[in-house]
Amino acid sequence: MDPLNNTQPGMPESEAAVEARRLIDAWMSKPIQHYPTSFRDDTDPPAFGATPPVKQDDRRIVPAWAAGIAVASIGVGAGITGIGCGAWLVLQGLSSVTLNGVLMVTLPFAGLAMAATAIGGAISKARAAVTKTVYQGPVTHHTEVHNNSTTRGAFFARTRNEIR
Repeated sequence: MDPLNNTQPGMPESEAAVEARRLIDAWMSKPIQHYPTSFRDDTDPPAFGATPPVKQDDRRIVPAWAAGIAVASIGVGAGITGIGCGAWLVLQGLSSVTLNGVLMVTLPFAGLAMAATAIGGAISKARAAVTKTVYQGPVTHHTEVHNNSTTRGAFFARTRNEIR
């Protein structure tokens, strides 16, 4: 519908102008409503004792716990996606592995483990010397405990207790 070329009979131009002026004047005569953006309590606090509580509106849209869970879920999702991509890459590489290739890769590690076991066994046998001690005289037992406990680290914390 074209408002400039109206073929329907309607209100004449002069009556339309009078009606428009009446509507604008009616709108302008209404008072403007101002909404306070702050509040100041001018009452004096009591000279002693607890101050009475003042109601303060809470206008948060999302609770803090919900925002925390949302952020944590995004982090967990990103971490799991990274782990999944890493697993996919590892499995893609393992899909083309042969038995000879696995044996050739693990052979140096098996040799190192065997050598470390042999050296550890030899050292433990050398240390285990048989001694027989005979004590003569009175025996007194005196125990003094000094406990120094220190904790280092935040995520993988390590506590060291030294008891002397």
